[in-house]
Amino acid sequence: MKSRIPPIHALKALDAFARLGTVWEAAEELGITRSAVSHRLAMLESIVGFEVASRSGKGIALTPRGKRYAHDVKRSLALLTEAHEEGSSKPVEGSLRISSTAGFASMWLCNHIASFQTEYPNLCLQIITSRELDEAADRDVDLFIAFGEGNWPKHTVQHLYDVDFLPMCSPALQNMQGGLNQPADVLRFPLLHLQQWDDWRKWLAASGIDFPQRGSGIIFSDMMLVQTAAIAGQGIMMGDEITCAGALAAGQLVSPFSTKIKSRGGYYLVRSRQRRLNPAIVAFTRWLNALFMRIGTELKGGPF
Repeated sequence: MKSRIPPIHALKALDAFARLGTVWEAAEELGITRSAVSHRLAMLESIVGFEVASRSGKGIALTPRGKRYAHDVKRSLALLTEAHEEGSSKPVEGSLRISSTAGFASMWLCNHIASFQTEYPNLCLQIITSRELDEAADRDVDLFIAFGEGNWPKHTVQHLYDVDFLPMCSPALQNMQGGLNQPADVLRFPLLHLQQWDDWRKWLAASGIDFPQRGSGIIFSDMMLVQTAAIAGQGIMMGDEITCAGALAAGQLVSPFSTKIKSRGGYYLVRSRQRRLNPAIVAFTRWLNALFMRIGTELKGGPF
């Protein structure tokens, strides 16, 4: 007996719901009603033979198996989109303005953005940095890459990745003054950080170390400055393996300890609902999703 392949509209409904997190946001992106999204998810379940989403009262969430299936569907849809675009003779043109946090833009986006420009050479791309980590209000911006807890009212929000922090420093500092052999050794060096101490406080607590009553460290205005100081051996920073991937791969930074703590927020791709989708926005979103999918796969297999 041949297995039945789910219709593309049902797969798209699952993908939109998995990315955006709510039925109403998925309905808005797809241009259909909420009940239509629910109907398509139910149709999908009847075809695949397992529960994709669990329903409790008015709430709905993906099951663990549904999440795994949605991940595979996202990858398949990306391949179909890429095949379609490659077969289309009409290039993506116009302009696209992206706003990002300064640290993410300089430490990660600038290391990858040329591949997007190569793929879409007729698109005029502009990248600006925001003053606030959660900035998503500039009317002249098409898409925001913002850091926060996902709470941007009146915006379409897509989760990119959660941030797991761990200490990072230069190889020279790691071997200085007896080295970093146990977590308490970090207190012998300046702690590099932004305005808040929360990440260092949480990591020290997770390592069974009392937070010093008087802060011992240097405060910076953005993560790029924190990383620059860490690479120069000026102290120890809290970094994540995606944003700091370039410095880790180049051997400029090392992670002396494996204990990680979850940050209070993550990175999201944010778009005002007043700004309609266009080919440039769709192209960048697809490119970014495909890149994070590849990075996620590589991180599971080893350092990126």
